Amino acid sequence: MRIDVVTLFPEMVEHATRFGVTGRARERALWRLHLWNPRDFASDAHRTVDDRPYGGGPGMVMMPGPLAAAIDAARAAQRADGCATTRTIHLTPAGTPLAHARVMALAHAPAAGYVLVAGRYEGIDERLAARLDEEMSIGDFVVSGGELPALMLIDALARQLPGALNDAQSAVQESFAAGLLDCPHYTRPEVYAGEAVPAVLLSGDHARIARWRHAQALRRTRARRPDLLAARGLSADELRLLAEEAAED
Repeated sequence: MRIDVVTLFPEMVEHATRFGVTGRARERALWRLHLWNPRDFASDAHRTVDDRPYGGGPGMVMMPGPLAAAIDAARAAQRADGCATTRTIHLTPAGTPLAHARVMALAHAPAAGYVLVAGRYEGIDERLAARLDEEMSIGDFVVSGGELPALMLIDALARQLPGALNDAQSAVQESFAAGLLDCPHYTRPEVYAGEAVPAVLLSGDHARIARWRHAQALRRTRARRPDLLAARGLSADELRLLAEEAAED
């Protein structure tokens, strides 16, 4: 997978992708990063990339010329690099909220290339919409630029690539993978601050542990994200499992 990021702060993206799972996946050549600064495509001596909005109002807007040239260069480089598909994604609060299913679809697209556009200021000129395949949001809040959302998308994609995680089951069992939040987890010591690890986790009965974890995931999702359960639904076995867990409380 090749990811090109169009950003005014390429050093920010470069540095952050050197750590953790994302960095390990990059070192293993599971994905490749290329960075494009719109300032390099500006036509004036000051490398201007923003200007005041027509109609007045606060802040500045990213100009279409330098940004369009950077996007076009990134897309051309991906095609020359053999990417079977190239998709341009603008990270913006106005976009469609990112969800696990979308991450999986993007991560498993064959020979995929993604151009992530990280806007700044009040946003980008609307006339660039024709160059965008998708607008994506990471939540109903605003940050200072698209770099952090782009990094979050990169991390979400990288961890799904085969070989990125030392234990492939980690991706299968984490939150949202089955439409549920993850279950609680415990480690040493066995008793901490007067609270003991649930006895079932010490039983060695793997079938019983798996059933307990599934029940806990269901309970946590019902309490914290009932919208996920409403969209996913519950099987008859899961309804019985919840009832059994409630009876044991």
